[in-house]
Amino acid sequence: MKFIETRGNDGVHPSEVTFSEAILSPIASFGGLYVPKELPYLGVAFLTKHLNSSYKELAKDLLTTLAIDIEPSVIDEALSLYDKFDDSSNPVPVVKVRDDLYVSELYHGPTRAFKDMALQPFGVVLSSIAQKRGEEYLILAATSGDTGPAALETFKNRPNVRVVCLYPDGGTSDVQRLQMVTEDAPNLKVIGIHGDFDDAQSALKKLLGSVTFKATLKSKNISLSAANSVNFGRIIFQIIYHIHSYLELVRQSVIVMDEKIYLDVPSGNFGNALGGYYATKMGLPIEKIIIASNENNVLTRLINSGHYDLRNDKVVPTTSPAMDILISSNVERILFDLFGTVRTKELMQGLENERFYALSDDETMKLQALFSADYCNGAEGKGYIKEAYDSGYLMDPHTATCFKAYDCCATKPLKTIVYSTAEWTKFSPTIANALTGESDANDIDALKSIASTANISIPSMIQGLFSKPIVQDTVIDKENIETEILKFL
Repeated sequence: MKFIETRGNDGVHPSEVTFSEAILSPIASFGGLYVPKELPYLGVAFLTKHLNSSYKELAKDLLTTLAIDIEPSVIDEALSLYDKFDDSSNPVPVVKVRDDLYVSELYHGPTRAFKDMALQPFGVVLSSIAQKRGEEYLILAATSGDTGPAALETFKNRPNVRVVCLYPDGGTSDVQRLQMVTEDAPNLKVIGIHGDFDDAQSALKKLLGSVTFKATLKSKNISLSAANSVNFGRIIFQIIYHIHSYLELVRQSVIVMDEKIYLDVPSGNFGNALGGYYATKMGLPIEKIIIASNENNVLTRLINSGHYDLRNDKVVPTTSPAMDILISSNVERILFDLFGTVRTKELMQGLENERFYALSDDETMKLQALFSADYCNGAEGKGYIKEAYDSGYLMDPHTATCFKAYDCCATKPLKTIVYSTAEWTKFSPTIANALTGESDANDIDALKSIASTANISIPSMIQGLFSKPIVQDTVIDKENIETEILKFL
């Protein structure tokens, strides 16, 4: 499997790279991203072959079919981490919530969020490559709440790897923050910044593309990579659960093989939706991918109007903070796939320089043929949380945005898979408020309230956070990030 660049080649970067090269150095020419040169068409034959396969068997065959340059033994070790999820035989349950709506629960891993699905195996793969090459790597991660804990969890104490995680101070839930600041492995550094996620992500991209920063690292015999979904090592594992979730509906006799469905994805940085898009390209029978946003609804505006306009926008804090993002990096990969390198470079430079770009009417129609979108505000989200709970299902605020999008965008009588990206424990004050009306509760009190109301237990990995010492207490201005990282190294 070869990878090419979204913005064309600058004559310095190689024109094509392997999978391992793409994940070790994820930023391409002109600040672009790596994308597959081609994807195989799998179709019904592949789906039928795996109707009775385990998640790991499906994943192994897909990665083999994609012909990535990773040794089979390393892939097996990476996929074995799914055995540590709540149910090793089914790490991604798909649960009926309404007659035509099913929730794919992606949060049953160690940090209780969907990022474990990709980052658990990704950590093994990247560390193994580094060891094989005899190289030391600094992995940068910027997080709006879920990537950080998952990246720290997968990379802690792994050989040849050090991790710096940037998060917006005050921009995550308390549980998400505690999952990061209580990590004490010596190869991990957590840095809070005064700013929002876009500030953290911009700093990450700037460092990944900085010649002087890379030269400084090289003098220390350290190379640079990233754990965000700009890295295709994340995306490749996010394709798998879309195929698995479709097969689960067939197994449950909800649909017949090759019947079309909707995918309904809560979207921040667009990696989850991109995985669904690539699965569709490879033959998964998808009618459309529905994009659910919160009040930071740049993706809704883009898909409905063709305009990506940040000129008068700033990030709005919401009850679904993992989606408090304005610059969705993986949209670039969709632009490339639809419009090619020249147009993608033009559009992305417009966004970077002018904070704006506009698709033509024809381009907008091509985007709308693949995606529909709507957004859900906090009050609406709490209403959906209460409604689902009264019907027997407990969900988090990000999942709730998908229910609004389902009501507004699922225009055909087709089954819909909603992707639940986080367990209720990650955002307990919002959920407690939705269920009982209580307000201003801190996380531990809200967790206890929900556990009592719903007669469920708080998972031990969440309960234990509140008694762990805080060892990562760095909070700085974004201008000081590079200095702080070099101090850590």
